[in-house]
Amino acid sequence: MTSRRIVSMLPSASEIVCLCGGEAELVGRSHEDDYPESIRHLPIVTRSTTVFTSSADVERQVMEALNTGKGMYTVEAETLLGLKPTAIVTQDLCHVCAIDLQTVERVAHKIDPIPHIITLNPLKFQDVIEDILRVGTELGYAEGAQRAVDALNVRISSATKRANELLSSAGNGVRPRVLFIEWTDPVYPGGHWTPQLVHMAGGTQTIPGYPVATDIIGAGPSVVVTHEACVESDPEVIVISPCGVNLEGAVKEADLIRDTPWFQQILKKGGVRVAVVDGNQMFNRPGPRLVDALEFLVGFVWDKESLIPAGFPYVKYV
Repeated sequence: MTSRRIVSMLPSASEIVCLCGGEAELVGRSHEDDYPESIRHLPIVTRSTTVFTSSADVERQVMEALNTGKGMYTVEAETLLGLKPTAIVTQDLCHVCAIDLQTVERVAHKIDPIPHIITLNPLKFQDVIEDILRVGTELGYAEGAQRAVDALNVRISSATKRANELLSSAGNGVRPRVLFIEWTDPVYPGGHWTPQLVHMAGGTQTIPGYPVATDIIGAGPSVVVTHEACVESDPEVIVISPCGVNLEGAVKEADLIRDTPWFQQILKKGGVRVAVVDGNQMFNRPGPRLVDALEFLVGFVWDKESLIPAGFPYVKYV
């Protein structure tokens, strides 16, 4: 059998490849691929053109790059060419989140033979699970992918069953109002699969003018919302989980908005519970650990700490 040489262009791709059984054939990774830790020695094939300082400053850098036509990411072309991959797993969902498909294709077409390109574009939670099967099948790990998905589905069923029980008993059929903050300045609420996970956990994110997700429908891409809309959503639970930011950085970002008038207006009614989460690891990546994120939400939304996975990277903020 011909040896596979796989390159991942985004963190969720490497997680999926490894989960399906392909870690030994992974030969390159993006600059953000850091899980599992055993892949961190692999050559890096992408770079970011932005530097994280604060949410507000990164927003400025992103807008400047978009307005001038500059890319957010670059490919280390010589490194990628030298790795001679037989397959590249990339994405076409968000040009702000990872290298874009067109750039990957331009470099890939310089490789002989041209590698097989697998493109991920998940819009909802179910797409993420289906992508695990698709990636595994296309790379030759169909059995491993099916075993992984079967195990994940058992956990998903258990989590949603518990959420529905709590919705009926503790909530009397009324969903707790959740504000999931995916970026703090300006405020971007959770998009795509994140409000869907909130709904599956028994809560609801209902921001005026913002799409409402269900068990099977995502909320679409995240867009800026006003502070007034956040206040009007009257949340009982807030999750602060900035995209691409680790737990330490997320706490710093939460500190920057904690004393702002709009955030204080939400807190002053009392009883609002706030968590800060390592979104980079747990919510932002459309990969298998979204199941951990779902389990966390069931525990935190319903104030049942025993249901939160051990070691889940979060802090109770308020």
